Amino acid sequence: MKSLALSLTAALFTASLAWSAPAQAKIEKASWGETADHQKADIYTLTNARGMSARITNYGAFLVSLNVPDRKGKFADVVLGYDKLEEYTHGTTYGAVIGRFANRIGGAQFSLEGKTYHLKANAGPNNIHGGPIGFSYHLYNATMLDGKSPSLILQMISPDGDQGFPGNLNFTVIYTLTANNTLRIDYRATTDKPTVLNPTNHSYFNLKGAGKGDVLGHRMQILSDAVTPTDANHMATGEVMKVAGTGFDFTKPKPLGKDINGPDPAIVATPGYDINFIVRGKPGLLRPAAHVVEPESGRVMDVWTTQPGIQLYLPNNDKPIIGKGGAQYIKRGAFCLETQHFANAPNIPAFPSTELKPGQIFYQVTSFKFSTAK
Repeated sequence: MKSLALSLTAALFTASLAWSAPAQAKIEKASWGETADHQKADIYTLTNARGMSARITNYGAFLVSLNVPDRKGKFADVVLGYDKLEEYTHGTTYGAVIGRFANRIGGAQFSLEGKTYHLKANAGPNNIHGGPIGFSYHLYNATMLDGKSPSLILQMISPDGDQGFPGNLNFTVIYTLTANNTLRIDYRATTDKPTVLNPTNHSYFNLKGAGKGDVLGHRMQILSDAVTPTDANHMATGEVMKVAGTGFDFTKPKPLGKDINGPDPAIVATPGYDINFIVRGKPGLLRPAAHVVEPESGRVMDVWTTQPGIQLYLPNNDKPIIGKGGAQYIKRGAFCLETQHFANAPNIPAFPSTELKPGQIFYQVTSFKFSTAK
């Protein structure tokens, strides 16, 4: 059954990319070591004809690096991460595919069709990012698709009861590096029992280059008029708050540092940004969610998604974290734009549903398109 599902997925994507003739673009595979329980992991490099490249490992489906040109054609790795597999096995979210449920579920429990499910609590009394052993600890089966827009299909089974979630979940994530410098991420899943699902990619971006200082000068626009506020425990309350007149107003481009130390209670409590924005437009349709410009390099990132929300987060680590090549990742040295459903949605009926039933196919798409500004 697994091989059939994977073959069907591969066939669908091969057909969708059939117009692309192989050029300089390619996908390559290399061994990347073993986990503590002796699972062998690989790392894959996707390169397009413009020289942009993405490195992804089948351990946890982590996006390890993303090399993007600036306005002068100079490439830099714009995502935080580590050099070695071992460093990814200790719970980092740098570039991780998060599941089964991105963000928080209150009280680490939810009810579905009359039954209450108790999850693993790993954020005080709450569940965050799927629990202590989420999707980023799984080893995925990998299929490479070569061509002008090379793709990596990663598939695994999350068993019934995994971290307390019901249903055997057949989960697939597909990374595609397109000819126009877009990293596209497709998520697909099926289940044999009613369950909830809310995956995302948790990459940390610095468009100057990972480890090149803070990101407070990046100019950001978020295509959203409202956020879902949280309480003192960072738990969504079910409210919807308009951003107009608040420090969360990114309806027009502004530097990330402009209001990050402002008086809004949610900004003070974080401190900084860690909140979900409701993306304009109809969920399920691929539409623009965010636009980011880094003035020094000229790098531009546009985020498109089918998801209803996008979480803006800036890290608050007081001490630098040592990353790839010995780079120091400082406080507010990156930003996350995690496309997703809303936090605590299984417990808030007014929020878009995250339920997945047998016979249904979960399908969501997010793309990160890179260009340059003068």
